[in-house]
Amino acid sequence: MSEQFEEQTRIHDFGFSLVSEDELKKAEKELLNKKTSELTETQRKLMGLKNLIWPLLERLRQDPLKTYILWPNRTEKISELMKRIEDHIAEAK
Repeated sequence: MSEQFEEQTRIHDFGFSLVSEDELKKAEKELLNKKTSELTETQRKLMGLKNLIWPLLERLRQDPLKTYILWPNRTEKISELMKRIEDHIAEAK
């Protein structure tokens, strides 16, 4: 009888199990905590990226009446910023 019951249980195993309401609430709370931590970390990473890019945008926005931008050593400055952004992304992984 036991072997037959085990065989029937195996055949009719649909991949779920029953849990109590307390177990479900605990699992939901753990999931919420995990997602909240992930969201906080993502927000921190995005703020770091914003802090790298924002000064450039602010400077470009200054004095909009001037048609041309004088930007000596532009290649080096942009390369520096690109490197800092790459480092931030690598650190964030």
